[in-house]
Amino acid sequence: MKFCLLTVGLCLSTLTQAATVYLDGLVPGVGSMQKEVVSIKERKFLNIVRQQTDFSCGAASLATLLRYGYNIDTDEQRVMNGMFQVSDATAARKLGFSMLDIKNYVEQGLGMRVQGYNIPADKLSALPIPTIVLLDIKGYRHFVVLKRVDKSGNVYIADPALGNLTMSVEQFTQGWQGVVLAVVGQGYDQSSPLAMPSPPLTVRSLEDQFAPVTAFNLMDFGFNASELF
Repeated sequence: MKFCLLTVGLCLSTLTQAATVYLDGLVPGVGSMQKEVVSIKERKFLNIVRQQTDFSCGAASLATLLRYGYNIDTDEQRVMNGMFQVSDATAARKLGFSMLDIKNYVEQGLGMRVQGYNIPADKLSALPIPTIVLLDIKGYRHFVVLKRVDKSGNVYIADPALGNLTMSVEQFTQGWQGVVLAVVGQGYDQSSPLAMPSPPLTVRSLEDQFAPVTAFNLMDFGFNASELF
């Protein structure tokens, strides 16, 4: 039995592309079986809009937040085109988009609300929604989506270049500038996969499962209750 399970595990762990795995006869007492599995690469970028250029991390991060937080049908190119309309396109291609570019596009182009907050690291776990943050990694400024921080100090990141990442608060704050950019508007999906990422393999308890966003939670951060409905 242990050999059968080990064989199944090895088959699943070596997949690099999505596939249907057939388990006929591998599990005693069970007949024909098939399982749809997600490839290692797909899992790494699950629920993330990947950036396609070296300057578009801001556009890809915003597209990730809009698509998986608000179920808005968009992509990096569409967001990037919109941001070019409200920014200096030449500067953006050279230096990347800024938080102001993101704010202008969201508010002028989408009619949603954007607010930046300067908060201490020990308050990150209280954030009720995923946010966009700017990291400085050895001089390289890079936008990512901060999905959540749990009570155990695990920081869950949707990185448009590197995929889904989990790190400690200490590691996160080494490059974080202390500012989060919140995007709020009608239609936020309280069961968004960004708000409820899978815990790291070392975390076995579900006690820290992220609670749904409530109007009361958002009012603590200055949002109007009606914006969620």
